[in-house]
Amino acid sequence: MESGIAIHHFQMNASFWAAITIFVVALVVIISEKIHKTIIAICGASLMLVMKIVDQHEAFHLEEYGVDWNVIFLLIGMMVIINLMRPTGLFEYIAIRSAKLGRGEPLRIMIIFALITALLSALLDNVTTVLLIAPVTLLIADALQVDPVPFLIVVALSSNIGGTATLIGDPPNIMIASKAKLTFIDFVVHLAPVVIVIMVVFLLIIKLFFGRRLQTKEELKTRILGMKEKEAIKDALMLKKCLAVLALVLVGFVLHGWLNYEPATVALFGAGILLLISKTKEPHKILAEVEWPVIFFFIGLFIMVGGLVKVGFIRMMSGEMLSLTEGNLLSTSMLILWFSAVASAVVDNIPYVATMNPLVIDMARELWPNASGQELLHHPDLMPIWWSLALGACLGGNGSPIGASANVIVLGMAEKAGYKISFLRFVAYGAPITAITVFIAMIYVWLRYYVIGG
Repeated sequence: MESGIAIHHFQMNASFWAAITIFVVALVVIISEKIHKTIIAICGASLMLVMKIVDQHEAFHLEEYGVDWNVIFLLIGMMVIINLMRPTGLFEYIAIRSAKLGRGEPLRIMIIFALITALLSALLDNVTTVLLIAPVTLLIADALQVDPVPFLIVVALSSNIGGTATLIGDPPNIMIASKAKLTFIDFVVHLAPVVIVIMVVFLLIIKLFFGRRLQTKEELKTRILGMKEKEAIKDALMLKKCLAVLALVLVGFVLHGWLNYEPATVALFGAGILLLISKTKEPHKILAEVEWPVIFFFIGLFIMVGGLVKVGFIRMMSGEMLSLTEGNLLSTSMLILWFSAVASAVVDNIPYVATMNPLVIDMARELWPNASGQELLHHPDLMPIWWSLALGACLGGNGSPIGASANVIVLGMAEKAGYKISFLRFVAYGAPITAITVFIAMIYVWLRYYVIGG
């Protein structure tokens, strides 16, 4: 009997260290950007399966250890909708209209672009928004003959700020909502107020950073004013269909808690309806343009984190965090907020949140062992910790070029256009803005949940 116990203990230890090693090595290689992060995530996940740290049933069918299919299909549904909207010319129309609204003044245009990017990021998602806005930003900067790099950095930063406001705005929020069973309205009620304040401060910082540096010639301003935005619309009928379906989807997101539908169901329904009414004969092109590397990155990541949960590493980490704050929930909220911001700047905020979600749940189980299910996840004292995690992860993503997927996409598009944005140049703008915005978030969490209450 004793030898049996010893062998079982050894196997647990072996699995424990194997899971940690796989995850840490994968994370280091992802940060180094030497190999594409999707390849690493799939390799890491397959190693977890081959070494039986998690088995295939656990990885694909158990919510605790496996892939969060709600996140996966929500992303796929929204990507299909956006891919059908892109050829209509709506986003080029918005860019030209914004430039004209700014009267050709580079600083005004930058501020308008920041506002539009933030709004679209909240309604669509920040990754999709920068894919659409970055190319037209380059177009406008080129027409004004100004350096596009500040414009692109502002687009990336404002996409992460705006995306913080809603469930669908930033991938970390989608992941938190799925694990914590939170609704679209929950995110709007709890995060949108502070995001509005942060956005006002961010616009003032933009003026301080770039106010005197962005100048252009009068004839170039005139050229901008002469652009005809209506000519950008290539398919007016399809645009009307897209806007109608998008409105339906947004209403579905707002009501999904009451209707008892998961957000993924709403997004897939919208994608299916739009594919049907678009009269697309062959869906291959639309489906091929889905960001499949992003989707498979998530799948691999979920399986790797599931391995960490199964071997008990997450339980150990939650215990350490509780002992560090001595169970004080205000201290725990503040620690998670700032730690999330710093960690999300160093590591992409998606793998960070994937690791933290089960940690928060495990911590809640230790604090309230008699609670379970919705009662545990929505415990009044746990809610500020969920919001601290969301704010820290989303705003912290602005701290470095690898902090958020939107940043990686913007830098990649800039380099493709011949404007390489160095790591340090991005950090020079992103780090101070992250510090200021997280400080505002800290004051908000403290006032709303621990001084005023609720």
